[in-house]
Amino acid sequence: MSQKVLLNTKEVNIILHRLACQLIEKHNDFSNTVLIGLQPRGVFLANRLAKILSESYKVKDIKLGHLDITFFRDDFRRGDKTLEANKTKIDFIVEDKNIVFIDDVLYTGRSIRAALTAIQSFGRPNEIELLTLIDRRFSRHLPIQPNYRGRQVDVINNEKVKVNWKEHDNEDAVYLIEK
Repeated sequence: MSQKVLLNTKEVNIILHRLACQLIEKHNDFSNTVLIGLQPRGVFLANRLAKILSESYKVKDIKLGHLDITFFRDDFRRGDKTLEANKTKIDFIVEDKNIVFIDDVLYTGRSIRAALTAIQSFGRPNEIELLTLIDRRFSRHLPIQPNYRGRQVDVINNEKVKVNWKEHDNEDAVYLIEK
């Protein structure tokens, strides 16, 4: 099993700031926009973006939530491994809001389909967008594309993209791992 660095700490930081600026360009003051990190790994990216928006770009009152999609996945009972649920934390109204789903890697699109189903339990949003750090271009099973992408990577199916976050893995980095 070999691994190659796709993004180092400095590159991850630059991309995070670029993504934050793109969000500001589109959503301005975020008065009608909410950020929702998809559990488990999208939460690290969502938290980091919310922090950059508020601290570096002085955006006030950012609404940030976390959405667990475990039981909305179409493959949740297919594997031998028992899935563990995470916590959903959405303490604001999503009705008529612009939602930005945030996830670390866009692979087949199934997680996003599950998130679209799960969010309906909280109301009917005005618009839903997708922000992802890594877009695995050649592996989509569903016609889903990100509105904001950090980096697009061409990965074949025997390779895996692993995103490490300082808060969880003691470093910010993205690796391409050959299985």
